[in-house]
Amino acid sequence: MATPEFVGAVGRAVQTRIYQAGALGRRPRVPVSPDRLQRAAQRRMSKAAWAYVAGSAGQQRTAQANQEAFRRWQIVPRMLRDVSERDNSVELFGERLPSPMLLAPIGVLEMVHPGADRAVAEAAAQVGLPMVMSTQASVPMERIARSLGSAAAWYQLYWSRERELVASFVRRAEAIGSKAIVVTLDTNLLGWRPRDLDLGHLPFIRGMGIAQYTSDPVFQDLVRRRAGRPRSATARRAPTPGMVRTLLGLSRRYPGPFLSNLRGLGPLAAVETFLDVFANPALTWQDLGFLRELTDLPIVLKGIQHPDDARKAVDCGVDGIVVSNHGGRQVDGAVASLAALPRVAQAVGGAVPVLFDSGVRSGADVVKAIALGATAVMVGRPYVYGLALAGATGVAEVLRYLMAEFDLTMALAGCSSVEQIDAGLLQDERE
Repeated sequence: MATPEFVGAVGRAVQTRIYQAGALGRRPRVPVSPDRLQRAAQRRMSKAAWAYVAGSAGQQRTAQANQEAFRRWQIVPRMLRDVSERDNSVELFGERLPSPMLLAPIGVLEMVHPGADRAVAEAAAQVGLPMVMSTQASVPMERIARSLGSAAAWYQLYWSRERELVASFVRRAEAIGSKAIVVTLDTNLLGWRPRDLDLGHLPFIRGMGIAQYTSDPVFQDLVRRRAGRPRSATARRAPTPGMVRTLLGLSRRYPGPFLSNLRGLGPLAAVETFLDVFANPALTWQDLGFLRELTDLPIVLKGIQHPDDARKAVDCGVDGIVVSNHGGRQVDGAVASLAALPRVAQAVGGAVPVLFDSGVRSGADVVKAIALGATAVMVGRPYVYGLALAGATGVAEVLRYLMAEFDLTMALAGCSSVEQIDAGLLQDERE
């Protein structure tokens, strides 16, 4: 639920707090400007963390297109409308959210801050927004859920090659009270990401971002089977300093005593098992029936960009879709998510909620996405930058900035509720 701070004039409340602190000589610890926030986070992160979080596929053209698509659309404010009282809330799957935003699923947060997913969950709890927990989290979902308190938990599912592992993840998500299952469709293979490749750095090989797996009983059984096999040629190589560092890191992150992990084959077997089962490029629309049989939770498909896929999703009985290109991380030169949004929303025709992500950097961006057909948006990189700078406090501050700017932009455009935001509020700069 929303805290009292976010009932009504959230924008003015956040503005006032910052300006009052400024009068006492205190500037925001977490920059308000999206550009300054990003630059400050880059200075704080390691090269590998920055490459993983900020990097995108190929020449970064899709990520750039996501930003440029927002610039194309211009808000045309309307005057002399009573916006003294505002309702920023939206309803999703029976839950009333204080603002039309969710925290997007982002993996390997341990690279950014030691608090990782728990810190993000604490921030989500502070502001009352749902957190979509990643399959590639650094913390098991059960521990993340405890940190979320009364804030809503959604679970993002990467569909593994092992169906029983998929079923186990879903059962665990149900057990912790998840409100929806978000199936990410666009990562059936890992995209070509030059920034990571130039560093030779894939965090999963180092045991990072696989806590959902190593805490899962089905996955543990797969690891035990692999650990009993003869060691691979790679594992039998003479150790190098880099290999020793990787083994030490694996042993620290893998469940169980450090020395036992260091002497045993479990950590290595876990990484090899993960690489075997992570993605399923053979997945088709027919497989959604298996998921529907597993759970009564709302099923949301993330990664839809073509209207025909949107119609197919509705025909398959899913409960929602997310227009997303994975923040530009998968296909270089792909259509910008905001450019795809209006056609997808039109194809769905209100049959299911249409969520949106990829490129959101401000509250004004949220207004534009809703005007073009989104029910709500998922915010990704900005909150990770806040995490890098100040842990849970940094995440909460970034979310407050976004909620405040959304509230003020909505009001200044002449809208007193989210329902009043529509395409008539925008003009295309090319027309």
